[in-house]
Amino acid sequence: MHDGWHVGADIGGTFTDIVLERGGTRHSLKLLTTHGAPEEAVLNGISQVCAAARINPGEISTVIHGTTLATNALIERRGAKTALITTKGFRDVIEMRTESRFEQYDLNLVLPEPLIERQDRLVLDERVGAQGQILKPLQTRELAGIIETLRGGAYTSIAVGFLHAYLNDAHEQAAKAAIQTALPDVAISLSSEVSPQMREYERFNTVCANAYVKPLMAAYLARLEAGAKALGISAQIFLMHSGGGILGLETAREFPVRLVESGPAGGAIFAADLAARHGLKRVLSYDMGGTTAKICLIKDQAPKTARVFEVARTYRFKKGSGMPISIPVIDMVEIGAGGGSIAHIDDLGQIRVGPQSAGSEPGPACYQRGGTLPAVTDADLLLGKLDPDDFAGGSISLSTQKAETAIIEQIGAKLTLPATAAAFGIGEVVDENMANAARMHGVENGEDLANYTMIAFGGAAPIHAARLCQKLGINRFIVPPGAGVGSAIGFLRAPISFETTRSVYLKMSEFRGQAVKSLLDELQSEATAFVRQCAPNAAIQSDARVYMRYIGQGWEIPVELTAEDLTAPVAGQFQARFEAAYTQLFGRIVHGLEIEITGWAVKASTILPAVPGIAAPSNEQTAASSASRALFDPTGQTMVEAAVYGRDALRAGDTMRGPAIITEAETSIIIPNGFAATMLMDGSVSVSRATQGERP
Repeated sequence: MHDGWHVGADIGGTFTDIVLERGGTRHSLKLLTTHGAPEEAVLNGISQVCAAARINPGEISTVIHGTTLATNALIERRGAKTALITTKGFRDVIEMRTESRFEQYDLNLVLPEPLIERQDRLVLDERVGAQGQILKPLQTRELAGIIETLRGGAYTSIAVGFLHAYLNDAHEQAAKAAIQTALPDVAISLSSEVSPQMREYERFNTVCANAYVKPLMAAYLARLEAGAKALGISAQIFLMHSGGGILGLETAREFPVRLVESGPAGGAIFAADLAARHGLKRVLSYDMGGTTAKICLIKDQAPKTARVFEVARTYRFKKGSGMPISIPVIDMVEIGAGGGSIAHIDDLGQIRVGPQSAGSEPGPACYQRGGTLPAVTDADLLLGKLDPDDFAGGSISLSTQKAETAIIEQIGAKLTLPATAAAFGIGEVVDENMANAARMHGVENGEDLANYTMIAFGGAAPIHAARLCQKLGINRFIVPPGAGVGSAIGFLRAPISFETTRSVYLKMSEFRGQAVKSLLDELQSEATAFVRQCAPNAAIQSDARVYMRYIGQGWEIPVELTAEDLTAPVAGQFQARFEAAYTQLFGRIVHGLEIEITGWAVKASTILPAVPGIAAPSNEQTAASSASRALFDPTGQTMVEAAVYGRDALRAGDTMRGPAIITEAETSIIIPNGFAATMLMDGSVSVSRATQGERP
């Protein structure tokens, strides 16, 4: 990206965040998301931040965008009329799934419905073997019959997924060529291009998801591009992808499934950038917005990544109950815990929060937009965490009375609790939900979160961060400047990148260095070619990993490779790296079993400039409070008087002791009793516990 003004735009379930930045100058804005036409909030927001900066939109040099549109289309089943063409005998793979039960003892278990119904799944009598050999050729006459069926069905998008196509894509390419010739206006997605990896269920489901959202995303991106031009923006538009990098429009149109989780990925990049600036080795990224909360582990300034994740989980975000998407992704846990998450009483008389959200329409009851159900924001308002007259920079006036009415009617009256106690119960449930998710994520990755520093951002995270730290035993959290629009800022910190993957079995006893180097070189060239489309003259670096396991195991673990492994691969080094990674996860290695590689991945990305380190404040002084207001103290179970500080008035070295509240346009930072805060040189607020290691 060249010099000039850069825009980051993040569409969330409740708010659309816009950031305009050049050098050290930044303007930001939060608007309610316009769900009917999401591009309207983006374009309106860009106009407003340009006006605030007193610039013409034509001065913008880059627009980087992240959107939940693909995710929402999958969850709400609002995609195109899509057909799947697959190998005869494998029509029902996406319905049979892996036959595993995510709730083993639930006799009434309901599996998610497949994305494409059975009558829309068509088969061809072709077959590619497990080594990539053609066992049964594709018949042109049979394919012609399939095409006529597609024509009669008025499908607008086609997914093609044949068995073992990741090893030999000849049949998929032949089908694509024939369909394009006969039906030129129909979108086509191939599993060998979208997700060239083993495990047919994950691969078929991923290509179905890509095809399902492809026309929708193409239309949206066309409207966004046209709207930007109408504003006078001639800059290239990039899209954030789920792996933590950015793509050009053409690649995004071809592989829209890679945009799923694009917003949360931007948040993880934002936290990783801040970790690098502050020299933090272990960071827990905590992003809480209006609809969901996202938690990600960041080690050595790099977010943890994965190659499969789930969307549209039907059992309260329970692993295994959603649609697996097999693409490179930043590994994070996401739960239905946001400011708009709705609270209710279940059949056992317990308070439950989420995953349903009030979103932006109608929003929490306190928004005064027609919502009558209590949300987390309503509880935060009653507990004194929010200023009703200065929410979202004063753009939304909150009604304490409507929040109290909703909480009393739906929670308090049913449990015979006063409004404040009911609000505290809502807050405790949502905080414990997040803490449990973070604990599980830490255990699954062999990490003790007590050794981590939390970076809290998103509109709601700084409000809940201190309580979450108490529950997790974390002693420090940092709230960076621009926390309320953190994901949008993260877009501006991301490299242009693309990751290519391949499933090729290789036993370590059959490891041949030159053959491995040829495979890695091929993947590197493919990934680099995608990046060159957006950045023809940029310096590019490559990172690689392999997926390894002991023979007989069902799943692999990722093993990071070094630059030396890319240029001169050696079997002994690969095995040593696998054993180190295996020991980190499971505490030991398994002797006597051979090791195999099942997957290969190479990511090419533009090289970003090194970030400057942040020095400690040269001196500390007690900050002067601008006001005070009542704030609920969870340890004392009572309202206390808390000092209020305006973040814009604070200077480096200013210190504050809890109970206190730091306010800004996009969020508030809650500093409870037993915590102290310091303003750092870069404008971040560091909040630490006075009593170390205490857990409630």
